[in-house]
Amino acid sequence: MSFDARVTPIRDGVASRALEGVLPAEVYLDPQPMTCQVPAAAIRRAADPASEQMDQLLFGEIFDVAEEEGGFFWGQARRDGYVGFVEAAALTGLGPAPTHRIAAIRTYAFAEPTIKSRASGPFSINSLVHVESQEGRLAKVWGGGWVTVEHLAPVGVFETDPAAVAQRFYGAPYLWGGRESLGLDCSGLVQQSLLACGRACPRDADQQQTMGRQIALEEFGRNDLVFWKGHVAIGLGDGKIIHANGHHMAVEIEPLEVTVQRIKAAGYGEPTAFIRI
Repeated sequence: MSFDARVTPIRDGVASRALEGVLPAEVYLDPQPMTCQVPAAAIRRAADPASEQMDQLLFGEIFDVAEEEGGFFWGQARRDGYVGFVEAAALTGLGPAPTHRIAAIRTYAFAEPTIKSRASGPFSINSLVHVESQEGRLAKVWGGGWVTVEHLAPVGVFETDPAAVAQRFYGAPYLWGGRESLGLDCSGLVQQSLLACGRACPRDADQQQTMGRQIALEEFGRNDLVFWKGHVAIGLGDGKIIHANGHHMAVEIEPLEVTVQRIKAAGYGEPTAFIRI
């Protein structure tokens, strides 16, 4: 039986209990939820710090742990379903339910309720936090420290313009498998822009191409998505796009036609789809 290994928690005869009766395995395990306690943690292909980063967890996100191997936990990210290995030190026991998300592109947390105290972070947009108390303009978040209140938004309060969110990442370095404000890839940019607007979004470009409905090039505009094989960009309107890309090694804004011609000249073909989400 075929399945997408990126989002299906099964390996070497071991599977998550949720797959019992769906996929054959020798052992079915009951995953234990844990919380990311660092600003960002890599989800890797293997239990090795040198292994490929396929995705990331952000602070406060849940990772359902099935097994431990050599200082890593194998399991599945609950927010986007990605399966892989996360360093055990990056995770802690399940915390309280989030009350807020980080709404600024990035922010620091302070050890004490003063901006002169030791800072940690930065914590990226869409990180999830539980506010325990507030003193002045600083809110104490579970497991993190004191965060500027203006950089938080209550859970359930979202933005409305994904393209505007994407523009706040302008200039961020390109990072394979990244979805944090300090570095991300093309599909990570799309995912984070949509999450900030309250829209669930899968992790990779081919998965994202299944969202919404296909439109013609002539209809392409702001907040529409354009896809190539293995790449995605967000429309800004007026014939421009924004995307994290390996050509600039950064999040860049440029005319769609310039990008189409460059990618075609590099041998990767024409866009595969224009999608309205």
